[in-house]
Amino acid sequence: MRNKQAAIGFIFITMLIDVIGFGIIIPVLPQLLADMKNIGINEASKYGGYLLFAFATAQFIFSPVMGSLSDQYGRRPVLLVSLFGFGIDYLILAFAPDYSWFLIGRILAGITGASFTTAAAYIADISTAENRSKNFGMIGAAFGMGFVLGPALGGVLGDYDVKLPFYAAACLSFANFLYGYFVLPESLAVENRRKFDWKRANPIGSLRQIGRYKQLRYLLLAYICLGLGSHAVQSTWNYFTMYRFGWSESMVGYSLAMVGVLVAVVQAGLAQKAALTFGLEKSIVIGFALYTVGMFLFAFAGTTWMMFVFLIPYSFGGIAMPNLQAYMVSNVEPNQQGELQGGLTSLMSFTTIFGPLMMTGIFYFFTTDQAPFVFPGAAFFMGGLLMAASLVISFRVFLPRFKKG
Repeated sequence: MRNKQAAIGFIFITMLIDVIGFGIIIPVLPQLLADMKNIGINEASKYGGYLLFAFATAQFIFSPVMGSLSDQYGRRPVLLVSLFGFGIDYLILAFAPDYSWFLIGRILAGITGASFTTAAAYIADISTAENRSKNFGMIGAAFGMGFVLGPALGGVLGDYDVKLPFYAAACLSFANFLYGYFVLPESLAVENRRKFDWKRANPIGSLRQIGRYKQLRYLLLAYICLGLGSHAVQSTWNYFTMYRFGWSESMVGYSLAMVGVLVAVVQAGLAQKAALTFGLEKSIVIGFALYTVGMFLFAFAGTTWMMFVFLIPYSFGGIAMPNLQAYMVSNVEPNQQGELQGGLTSLMSFTTIFGPLMMTGIFYFFTTDQAPFVFPGAAFFMGGLLMAASLVISFRVFLPRFKKG
């Protein structure tokens, strides 16, 4: 029990450091790209989008590979390789002489970036039915806290030197690697391992294998809708609030910090309480319902205070994700947990490839003269429709259980 608690603590720290390392470069990346390409900040956003596209595409392709490797060789070596790869990536970005090296670094990070995949499989290995939602919620809490701390630290360091956040991110990754090398035990027992199979170690093969479980097949569709819908917030929040309410950069930062705090609180504690009170299935449906309500409220918000108030129901929708993961884990064999998490990471990467393009495109179109009517909240409305689709799908999947009481 003591070893399991220590391992969960390490996984939490690993995810926290990973997200801090990712977020620490956000404040300086626009200006760095603008200076490197000798262009304006607005045009630099296009090249920033290419970097995100390269990272997400590489992760979409290679996450099932890393997940399947962890099913054969164990979680520990794959997680350590991932952490070391992130450190190399940040050093490449720090010393990059031109934009092509930035692309190489982001592709490398996408290939080796199995930390979330392997960490989730690790959590599945050491969790019980009673604490599975809580443990998966820790990953979401780490993401929320890292999203608060990373950009803030990056902004401070960037004032001294635009490359300093990259060095700091590399140091964090290498420190995390050393910590894991000396502290982290292996979680996957030898009898629960399976041989690597290229037919299953790709996005299509991985999802086809998971799709053998009938209930998971439909929940994967809900998972995709959730991922696409969430990009209404992730990709257009700053543009929408600046356009609609004239927010400053600092106001956007304050609002995102509030999002991070709420996500951390909800996923660290409330997700498990919801599961214990309502059960996994009802918690998932309630979470999707809150996401849907929050999105539609954002779409029609008329003042600044509304955006902050409407963050509450939206953030409370965060009980859905850890409980959805816990439900999926409980329906998959122990030697397929890495494959499952690799498939889920591929799906999230897929939504990261297309979600930002879709949501920013909708926002742009409905703020121009080409649109039949001006509607800055159109991206949030689309996000609400996608969340509603997740709600309907999950309700239909769990309806037989609800009827049984």
